[in-house]
Amino acid sequence: MDVNNGQKTFTCQQCEKSFPRKSNLETHMRTHTGEKPFTCLPCGQGFASKGNLGKHLTVHSEKKPFMCQQCGKSFTCKSNLETHMRTHTGEKHFTCHLCGKSFTSDNHLKRHLRIHTGEKPHACQHCGKSFKYTNNLKKHLRMHTGEKPFTCRLCEKSFTREGNLQVHMRTHIGEKP
Repeated sequence: MDVNNGQKTFTCQQCEKSFPRKSNLETHMRTHTGEKPFTCLPCGQGFASKGNLGKHLTVHSEKKPFMCQQCGKSFTCKSNLETHMRTHTGEKHFTCHLCGKSFTSDNHLKRHLRIHTGEKPHACQHCGKSFKYTNNLKKHLRMHTGEKPFTCRLCEKSFTREGNLQVHMRTHIGEKP
């Protein structure tokens, strides 16, 4: 066992942060390497720790017990509801130090920073192509899987992207795309 009575004996050589367990240090090191070995099967998003993957999996859950009293939107966890409430109050505590744009959550700021850094942390496991945003990777994966989740309710033709379905719908009303 690598616990030392709560003392932080495992120190990161890159940032000097200390941890009580070697496993904590190993997980922390992934913040420097960018490694995300725990992958969400439903959406393909990667995580540095099993715990973060576990927290994320709640977004795919049917249970959403935390409801906004102002708009009725429901959430899987209380912290997501608290973040959502800022959309009603207009609070934006997280500001980009490069351009001054403000955001309601730390995650939105982190995602925004990729515009400035060019970081593309979401890699396709099939071809290695990388993307800034999870949704872009999800759309790209359909190219490999053949999934076509957008189906025309009039003729049953399916499409990989919603925009392609919208263009197709014009053919039913005689409008040229």
